[in-house]
Amino acid sequence: MHISSANDAAIATAPAVPFGILAYVGAGASVFVCYGKVTILAAISAFGIQDVGFNPHLQAALMWLLGLVAIYGLYSDRQLHRKNYPLVLGIAGVLVIMVTLYTVYDSAIEGSGYILLVVAAVLNQNARLFQLKREVEAQAEVLSRQTDELSRLNRNLEQRVGEQVDEIDKLARLKRFLAPEVAKIVLADRGDSMLQSHRSYIAALFCDIRGFTRFSETMEPEEVMDVLQRFHQGMGQLAAEYGGTIDHRAGDGLMIFFNDPLPCDEPELTATRTALAMRARFEDLNHEWKKHGYELGLGIGIASGYATLGLVGDEDRFDYTANGNVVNLASRLCDEADDGQILINHRMRVALEDRCEVDKIGELDLKGLSKPAPVYDLKRLAE
Repeated sequence: MHISSANDAAIATAPAVPFGILAYVGAGASVFVCYGKVTILAAISAFGIQDVGFNPHLQAALMWLLGLVAIYGLYSDRQLHRKNYPLVLGIAGVLVIMVTLYTVYDSAIEGSGYILLVVAAVLNQNARLFQLKREVEAQAEVLSRQTDELSRLNRNLEQRVGEQVDEIDKLARLKRFLAPEVAKIVLADRGDSMLQSHRSYIAALFCDIRGFTRFSETMEPEEVMDVLQRFHQGMGQLAAEYGGTIDHRAGDGLMIFFNDPLPCDEPELTATRTALAMRARFEDLNHEWKKHGYELGLGIGIASGYATLGLVGDEDRFDYTANGNVVNLASRLCDEADDGQILINHRMRVALEDRCEVDKIGELDLKGLSKPAPVYDLKRLAE
């Protein structure tokens, strides 16, 4: 049930008087002034007091003045309950009382005036009760709507929390093979559709530690694990910095590819910059390792071309991986690379053009390839 805005405004500005009381007080006090004379005289006569006089003009004035107090109470309450009949009856009752007081006095007429005034006070109280009932119902309706809205918000919140948990779970899984910022972009842009099997042009980079087998045979397991941890941490940081996707880590080796799922304008150039940064980072690590007598090196192979990419595995363990000749070629180039060498294929050389300095090694018979492949030793990017 709706309460009008005008009624709301009246409620806000109405006097803070308990409902219906002022009308009852005015009517009751006027009745007492009118008919209390006999009661007062009977009471004081018990104490032997006689001949007490009352000024009839003052009594009449008090009767209609107190009646006006009742009228004011009815008018104030009318602003709240918006009913006219209690006020009309009250005004009629006071007018009847005043007319009989100042024209032809008649006790029956006077009594009928007070009956009208008292009835008006009763009806006014009933109207106030009904109005309060409407307010309670309106508040109950508002509370019900708010409860429904709160329930809806809770349901939406549960749904959003569930969705966010799913997103966090997806992000946690993606972080196994993507840089954190790349994983977030994947989820924000196209979601899991980006991870479905598809064909894409990439630059694949393989790197592994030279001399690691001999090193692991002669050193304590804790030393071996420390080298592996620092190697993968350093190379992984560079992969994330250049926006590469880590396909897998295998002991002392690492595979990274570029241009999927996060696109880049020049995957060959990005892969080259990553490889040069890896070589420099490894030199810094190796400087300290040499102090401990470790004889280690780093070989890198890069090839560019088309590959098929997507998820491989099951719900408990899966990887985002690339497959194709370009991956095999990069792996074989890494196998052929000596310490400090970055070997690239012919497509990489053409894409880089004159932006890098290379030495042509020639055509090599690489394992798994049907014919010799042109190979180049990347030295540095051109100034």
